[in-house]
Amino acid sequence: MLSIKQLTVCDNAAAARWDAFVLGCPQATFFHRAGWQRVLHQVFGHPTHFLYAERDGCIEGVLPLAQVKSLLFGHALVSLPFADYGGVAASNTAAADALELEAQKIARSLGAGHLELRNVDRRHQDWPLQDLYVRLRKPILSDDEANMLAIPRKQRAMVRKGIKHGLRSEIDLGVDRFFALFADNVHRHGTPAMPKRWFQALRDEFGADCEVLTVVSADGHPLSSVLSFYFRDQVLPHHAGDDLAARHLAANDFKYWELMRRAAARGLTGFDFGRSKQGSGPHAFKMNWGFEPTPLHYEYCLYKRDTVPQNNPGNVKYKLMIEAWRRLPLGLANWLGPFIVRNLG
Repeated sequence: MLSIKQLTVCDNAAAARWDAFVLGCPQATFFHRAGWQRVLHQVFGHPTHFLYAERDGCIEGVLPLAQVKSLLFGHALVSLPFADYGGVAASNTAAADALELEAQKIARSLGAGHLELRNVDRRHQDWPLQDLYVRLRKPILSDDEANMLAIPRKQRAMVRKGIKHGLRSEIDLGVDRFFALFADNVHRHGTPAMPKRWFQALRDEFGADCEVLTVVSADGHPLSSVLSFYFRDQVLPHHAGDDLAARHLAANDFKYWELMRRAAARGLTGFDFGRSKQGSGPHAFKMNWGFEPTPLHYEYCLYKRDTVPQNNPGNVKYKLMIEAWRRLPLGLANWLGPFIVRNLG
């Protein structure tokens, strides 16, 4: 008989079984890993409901969920906050359906305004859909020159510009240089930064599967940095930041080339550029690299609201807040940011 259980933070044996299922399930992503539960608890204190379907001692599906609640951004049960992808990963329809029914039951019992499942593929034609985002991926070839030639000409010229300027990439053991670049970058764009301890928690939790690459100038000045995840045969750059000087020196372009080059050397075959909001600057940048977009299907059950939430910088009601945030001193913004971003998800 199929049963639905919840993973607890301290149950390492069950977490190992969960991760073994995730690694072998084609629908699962890096964001389905059990370690996200510990990171969310440790950094933000979000209540979590990491559900798994089990039959005869074998896991047949997982659904990681976390509760996010604030006066400004609403009350939601989400799979998964701060993740590009989520929703059910299951080996059969019965397990997937049972997990989603349990998620809906939990959302109603919590009094949530909505349930959000960040599905890669559409599951429910009759559920409200958020279609802002697309996923961009590209194969990685085994040969550096072949990878370089696969980049469209204009973007390839930018990579070569970075090489000409003598830029180099370094793998950081810590997150200090990354965070300085990341926090400054998001502040310039008017959005609050994740706390530094979030990135350190990711490094601590996922170990070698979470890596920081930093690009420095010829004289060693940090210009651009990216925190990436590794899952199966893919690299997933997830958080990034750069200095104002990075644009002039093409450090951002060089950064992703170096990430791709290093991934190829590791034998990886896929570059997953994650989600991007259609029509945004990051979306255009990734398209210029020749990445192919596929729609992401964020699906919702609405309980105490009539429309799908729009908690993103493109929402016009946040325009004044974004402009005000840009004017804050960086130190103050970094102190205030975690109190705001924890409820964005």
